[in-house]
Amino acid sequence: MQDLGSMPYREAWDRQLKLFHQKIENKKNGVPVTHDLLFVEHPHVYTFGKSAEKNNMLATPEMLRNIGAEVYEIERGGDITYHGPGQLVVYPIFDLEQLQMGVKSFVQAVEMSIIQTLKTFEIDAVALDDRIGVWMDVGGKRERKIAAIGIKCSRFVTMHGLAMNVNTDLSMFGNIVPCGIPDKEVTSMKKELNRQIDMEVVKNEMGKQFAHIFGLKY
Repeated sequence: MQDLGSMPYREAWDRQLKLFHQKIENKKNGVPVTHDLLFVEHPHVYTFGKSAEKNNMLATPEMLRNIGAEVYEIERGGDITYHGPGQLVVYPIFDLEQLQMGVKSFVQAVEMSIIQTLKTFEIDAVALDDRIGVWMDVGGKRERKIAAIGIKCSRFVTMHGLAMNVNTDLSMFGNIVPCGIPDKEVTSMKKELNRQIDMEVVKNEMGKQFAHIFGLKY
């Protein structure tokens, strides 16, 4: 696990890309590939996935400038999402071939890592077959999303990953239609537990869950 602290999106993206391409090159040349797990928080940024609908950005360029938010179009799947302070972003740059996993089982394992992390804080959440991410109160009056997932996979090497709302300013999601789903709420650990959450404790727990579920050293 590498804790990058708070880092601008572009810098972390470049770091991911370097590791991603390095792993692909190593695989081509028969060089052993290691797994990297990057933990980071970003300043305000909105990212559009490959299938993003531009109309899901509700804020004007002026509004985005006023809050100091950047916008990037990136190569992961999915629609538009927000990253910002108080949100734990995790980038697994893994070799799925070495892990003997397909993309679907990888996403399910990432979802389970989130679910088990939340469980240690007594927050009940689930994954759904028809929607990627981690959700609460499914089928209830306040079905809400607490974590989003968007990945890229090439030659069985992954990049991008998950974003879990810990102490996130949820008003920032008001500038978009989160993940292209207009009728669902977004929530955070802070909102659910009604207290500030220690990010370092969350990172430590998430690292343990990834190690356990993916069979990694921690």
